[in-house]
Amino acid sequence: MSVVLEDVRKVFANPERPERAVTAVDGISLEIRDGEMVTLLGPSGCGKTTALRIIAGFETPTSGRVLIAGEDVSHLPPHARNTAMVFQSYAIFPHLSVAGNVAFGLEMRGLPKGKIASRVAEILDLVELAGLEHRSPEQLSGGQQQRVALARAIITEPRVLLFDEPLSNLDAKLREQMRGEVRKLQRRLRITSVYVTHDQAEAMALSDRIVVMRSGRVQQVGSPLEIYARPANRFVADFIGRVNFLEGRVASCGADRVRLTVRGRVLELPSPESAGYPPAGGYPTAGRSPSGGWLRPGEAATAVVRPETIRVAPLLPGADPLFTGTIRRVVYLGATAEYEIDWEGTTLLAVIGSPLEQGVLAEGTRVGWDFPTATTHLLPAESTA
Repeated sequence: MSVVLEDVRKVFANPERPERAVTAVDGISLEIRDGEMVTLLGPSGCGKTTALRIIAGFETPTSGRVLIAGEDVSHLPPHARNTAMVFQSYAIFPHLSVAGNVAFGLEMRGLPKGKIASRVAEILDLVELAGLEHRSPEQLSGGQQQRVALARAIITEPRVLLFDEPLSNLDAKLREQMRGEVRKLQRRLRITSVYVTHDQAEAMALSDRIVVMRSGRVQQVGSPLEIYARPANRFVADFIGRVNFLEGRVASCGADRVRLTVRGRVLELPSPESAGYPPAGGYPTAGRSPSGGWLRPGEAATAVVRPETIRVAPLLPGADPLFTGTIRRVVYLGATAEYEIDWEGTTLLAVIGSPLEQGVLAEGTRVGWDFPTATTHLLPAESTA
C-alpha cells in the first residue's frame, strides 16, 4: 500500500495574530512505496510529526493531497484510513490486561471471540509476549509495554503502520534492541511504514529510505548510505553523524575528477556526478561545468570528510604528509578513540578504530593526517548558508 504526499502544506493559523501563523509543513511531495520503511528525520520543529499526523488523519492539510493505495484520503478521519499508530507514550489502556489491550481493535470490529483469541495468541507470540496475556501494563517493563503497543497496532492488519518516536522513552541499550525487533517485524509483515525520529542512528538502522527535513521542507531523500556518503547540502551532512568541512577552491574539473586546492594542497576528488548520488533537486544550474554540474574553476567548494575516514600518524622527521596538526584532546571510548586536532587554528575531529591494536596517541603529539579521497564528497559553497 503506497503512500503519496502531493505538495502537502500545513499552516497553523493564529486568528488573533494572523501574522504569527506557523507553516509546519511547506510543500512536501513524497512517495512511500509498498512495503517500505521510510523515516522522517530532522530536528525538533522541522515538521516531521505534523507530516505523520497528516498521513494518519489527525491533521488536515491546508493544501495538497494524501493518497493511500491511490485513494485520496486527505479529508478522511483516522478510523476510515485503516492505518495504525504506535505512539511515544505507548497509549495502552491501564485497566486492561495485555491480551485485552491487543484484542481491543478486533473487538471494536465485532469479530467472533474465538477468532479474536486465536489472533491475539498469534500476535503475542510474534512480538515475544506469549505467556504474559493476563498481566496488567503496570507489571511490564518499558520494552514489554512497547511490544504491547506494537501488537495492538498490527493485529488489525493496517494498510500503513505509523511510528511517532516510539522508542524515545527507553534506555539506550533497550532502544537499540527494540529498533532491531521493529525492523525485523516490519520486514516479515511487509507493512508499509512511516517512522518519525530525531535520532540519526535509529533512522540509519531502521530505514529503507530516510527523508531529512528542516523548517517544514524536505532536504534530501535517499537510502542511509546515500544520505551519509553523499549529503545534498551542509545541513544534511552536519545533521547525519559527525563531519569535518574542508573549505577550498576548484582548480580544475572534469567528468570524473575534480582538483580542489585546500590550504596550499591540491586534492584529486571524485566529481559529485560521477559518485552516483546527485542530491534531490540537483545542484545549482548557473555556470554549469564541463562535468555537467555546478563546479567551475576558481569557485569555492566544500569537501565533506567524515571523522572515521581520517588517518592519523605521529609526525616523523622528513615526512611530508598531506596535512599536519597537533592533538589537543583525546577521548578513549574502548572500541574507538577520538582525536581533536588543531589544524592551523581549525579544530578537526578524527575517529580511530581498534585503539587496542593501534595504541592511543597522547595529547600534544604533532601528527600528519590525510584521508582516502574516494570517501570525500563535494558541496557547492552556496550550501554553507
